[in-house]
Amino acid sequence: MFDVQVLASSSRGNCYRVTDGSAPLLLECGIKFSDIRQGLNFRVSELAGCLCSHEHADHSKSVPDMMKAGITCYMSKGTADALGVSGHRVHTIKAMEQFTIGTWTILPFETVHDAAEPLGFLLVSKYGDRILFATDTAYIKVRVNGLTAIMIECNYAKDILDANIEAGVVPVEMRHRLIRSHMSLETVKGFLKANDLSQVREVWLTHLSGDNSDAERFKREVQALTGIATYIAQE
Repeated sequence: MFDVQVLASSSRGNCYRVTDGSAPLLLECGIKFSDIRQGLNFRVSELAGCLCSHEHADHSKSVPDMMKAGITCYMSKGTADALGVSGHRVHTIKAMEQFTIGTWTILPFETVHDAAEPLGFLLVSKYGDRILFATDTAYIKVRVNGLTAIMIECNYAKDILDANIEAGVVPVEMRHRLIRSHMSLETVKGFLKANDLSQVREVWLTHLSGDNSDAERFKREVQALTGIATYIAQE
């Protein structure tokens, strides 16, 4: 049975434990390794692997420590090169080339972010779970049928961002970067409308901006749109 544990989800750091009941995975390791260990009740060795979407520190900070702990980290070659990591605990992967970790079959796909070779992931368990994980991307290029859960970045709302810029809370130049490399509430809703949600049991909204988001509003609007239980990933 699919289960999510949020260790961190923000611009300060991102880290999620997901499991199908057999093979627990870590999605991102962008917090201190000591915090990961504590969050997992010091059972890091039980992880089947760690998926890293890209090299920015709030997603990859603890890659070297995870490797030292004996956990294989899966990432694109661009991400590995940007982080300067190599060795038998780094497994480089490519978009649209599937691989397996324990009971999971994983299909990476390209995302749209200001990073070397960022990826999102479709995780398919032999038990029937089909989870889409996408973070730090302006939009999602793929459409996927038969999903049972969605973990998707919902970083900002355009009206909140524009109001913050007008008030001087957010620099004008940040608007361009956000729009080009992060997903808005409006884009998330468009993605959900464009995909088959008939089997989706839960939606997780991740990586909310501290200044440019409204967790309760985002949850309310997505749940109203989809009729699906919606959760805000917060540490």
